[in-house]
Amino acid sequence: KFKLFLEISTWKNLMLQDSASPLMEHLSYFHDHTLMVLVIITVLVSQLLISLLFNKFSHRFLLEGQMIEIIWTILPTLTLIFIAIPSLRLIYILDEINNPMITIKTIGHQWYWSYEYSDFKNIEFDSYMIPTNELNLFNFRLLDVDNRIVIPFESQIRMLITAADVIHSWTIPSLGVKIDATPGRLNQISFSSNRTG
Repeated sequence: KFKLFLEISTWKNLMLQDSASPLMEHLSYFHDHTLMVLVIITVLVSQLLISLLFNKFSHRFLLEGQMIEIIWTILPTLTLIFIAIPSLRLIYILDEINNPMITIKTIGHQWYWSYEYSDFKNIEFDSYMIPTNELNLFNFRLLDVDNRIVIPFESQIRMLITAADVIHSWTIPSLGVKIDATPGRLNQISFSSNRTG
């Protein structure tokens, strides 16, 4: 039960959920990296604004000059490159499919999901949300289902996702997985889990 509470986001949670996959760890590191860059920019700009408001002196070389214009053009460019390179690397890692052990076909319906393990014969089931009046004390409202999908941990999983009627979104935040299920289109995503639960 304790592991399950770590994976579910609660009302008092201020940070991201605990990661359960290498992809989510990379996403968390990128989030921290970008947030640190934004904090540094915010502190620097705030300090400059405060010094402008309370300082009556002006520097004659800062009023007009080629050097200061070059500096305030190059610094934001370097900052954007400093954020863009890890971002592009992460997009490539998230989109790569590495020799999956299991392929699961997922179909989104109006009020439920259908799953089919393509590598095995006749393993397919529907997963309905448990109604509020049938919940037990240990169930989570609007999250628990009658048939949960089961995946092995520490192995590569490929999901083929589509929808039967309208656009749906299949997501597990602790795995760093979110993909749209669109009617008439087959989307593919790959992930692995570090731990059980």
